[in-house]
Order: sequence, then structure tokens, then C-alpha cells
Amino acid sequence: MGPFILDLHSYELDQEERELLAHPTVGGVIFFARNYYDSAQLSALVTAIRAINPDLLLTVDQEGGRVQRFRKGFFALPSPGLLAQQTSPDKLALIADAGWLMAAELVAHDIDLSFAPVLDLERGSEVIGDRSFGDDPDTVVANASAYIRGMRDAGMAAVAKHFPGHGSVRADSHIASPVDNREYEAIASADLIPFKTLINQGVVQGIMPAHVIYEALDSQPAGFSHFWLQKVLRQQLNFNGLIFSDDLSMAGAAIAGSYAQRAQSALAAGCDLLLACNNRAGAIEIIDTLSHDEQRDLSSLKKTMSCDKKALYQSERWKAASKRVQGISE
Repeated sequence: MGPFILDLHSYELDQEERELLAHPTVGGVIFFARNYYDSAQLSALVTAIRAINPDLLLTVDQEGGRVQRFRKGFFALPSPGLLAQQTSPDKLALIADAGWLMAAELVAHDIDLSFAPVLDLERGSEVIGDRSFGDDPDTVVANASAYIRGMRDAGMAAVAKHFPGHGSVRADSHIASPVDNREYEAIASADLIPFKTLINQGVVQGIMPAHVIYEALDSQPAGFSHFWLQKVLRQQLNFNGLIFSDDLSMAGAAIAGSYAQRAQSALAAGCDLLLACNNRAGAIEIIDTLSHDEQRDLSSLKKTMSCDKKALYQSERWKAASKRVQGISE
């Protein structure tokens, strides 16, 4: 499949999108809230996409809390931060339930992947906040491991973000170009630990880097940095999965130039897959400049199970897990 992940305008495909989804450099779709009205509409949209190319990777940000694209009719997922605050003895089982509920519901709608879990430490970032599983590495490792276990039980791969850690930078890379001035040792002794540990456990299939400049180490944001993606992630941490760029439309990516330049810089640094959302002209600029030979094996990111929606919601596991997790989200 091609390396580009396309976003869509609305609830149904328009003619331009049908043509783009058939393009050899397009390998998948990312959904947003604007693409969701209700369960039936979403299923119809997915069916239309699969009819064009059944192998496309279908993705969404469905973390829970304030980052949940599909809401009405979907389970109201608690934020990772709320999950992390629980003090009951079965806390990790509850977190695993939340990961399973999130993933199982998406898989039942024939969606492959949610970009999760967030492995950033919560240390004052405006954009991370309660998207984080905790403020110290060991807590994040324990909680994220449980969440991934639930995702895996539902047949979903894990994409950890935002490497090497966005949580210690206050500015939001959607609207600014954040700079982290810490030395490598400070980052490695804290922010990097969840990524390193979960990669060593073999439970992470994808990584998304941060649009953050770690200026003591590289003048480029991590997603455009050979140092972070090749020297650290590939060589030191031995990550052999797929690397997604974060959204190339974000302000934190503008340092790399035009959309075509951003895409080429991300690929040259080591990204395997490219996201450029909410700017169709920019997306087309990237698609038109990518080589048709740029193909990726996305099988490790595809869902490994299928599930009928009605059967899922009637299952004893859904009833029990949703009751337990609903109790902590109120």
C-alpha cells in the first residue's frame, strides 16, 4: 500500500475522494468527528471505502475523554488521565477493559486502528494533559501496558505517541512550534522510558513522533529528525515497526517548508507513513509528488479480528466491561 493516509470531508465520499482513494500512493484513511453522524452512516462510509480498495488502513483518534472522534452511539470512553486516577485494586483490569471497549467497538465497525496509546508523561503540556496515563514513567508503563493488552484482545495493533515525549513541553504543536531544551540524558531518564519498555516488550507495532524540536540534539522536530528516528528509535531502541508522521498540516511541521517538502523530509528522516489533514490542496500536493514505488506492508497494523456490531453489544463481555468502565467515567 502507498504511504499516504487521507482524510475525508464529510459523511459520504465525494468524487474527488473516490479518485484519491484509488491512487497507488494512498494507503489509508483517517476519520474525524466530521465523518461521523451515527453508527449506520459510519458503516456505510466504511463499506464505500472498502469497495474502492479493501486493503486500505482505516484509522481514527479514539483515545477517550476530549479526544474521541465518534461519540453519539459509541461508548463514552474515559480519558487516560481519569483511568490513571483510579485507586481500586483492579485498576489495571479496568484500564484493560477500557482498551478493549475502545478497540472492539472500532473493529466491529471494520476500522483497523486507533492512534493509541499516548505514552507522553503529564508534566504541564497544554495539548497532552489528561491524555496521559501518568506523570512518571513507571506509572505510564503499567497503565499503557494494560490498555494495550485490552486493545490486543480485541484484535487491534498499538501505535504509541508522541515519541520521544511531548508531555514536558507546554506549547501545543497544533498551533505552535514547541521547543524542548533539555539534554538527552534528561529525556532518556524520563520521557523515553515508556517507549523503550513497551518496544522491548514487543507490544508496539507503530510509533508517531512529536512535532517538537529538542534543540540540544537536533534543529528539526522529531518527526523530521534522523537522530530521533534512526539513531535513537531504530538503532538504540531496536524498533522495527512502522513510523507515522504526525499531521503534516500542524504548525509544528511548518518548519519543513511546503507540503511536498514536509513529506519528503519526513520520509528521508525515517517516517514510513504520512498524515496531512484538514488541507486537501496540501494532501494532493503530497500525493502527486510521491513515487508510485513507495509501497508499505501494512499487515502488522491491520485488525486481526472481525466482529458483528449486534453480537458485540449483546455479548456478556461487552455488558460486563462497559458496566465496569462506565462506573469510573461518571
